[in-house]
Amino acid sequence: MKFEIVQTLTGTFEAHAQQTEGCVEYWLARDLQFLLGHDQWRNFLDVVSKAKTTCEVSGYSLLDHFADVSKMVGSSER
Repeated sequence: MKFEIVQTLTGTFEAHAQQTEGCVEYWLARDLQFLLGHDQWRNFLDVVSKAKTTCEVSGYSLLDHFADVSKMVGSSER
């Protein structure tokens, strides 16, 4: 992959990062869904499930890397 493409993709992901009050970065799965080229949420759920399995198999705690959250849909997003 060309260096310029990697820089662009990194910038795109960083631009979508959220931050807690404690300055911990995180990304919402709904944002990652589109950044990774998935049009439908139900298909992206498989990707999230595989990522969780990989996390566990690697010996990492799911609670440290995945948080179940709900995001309210605004009237302009309906």
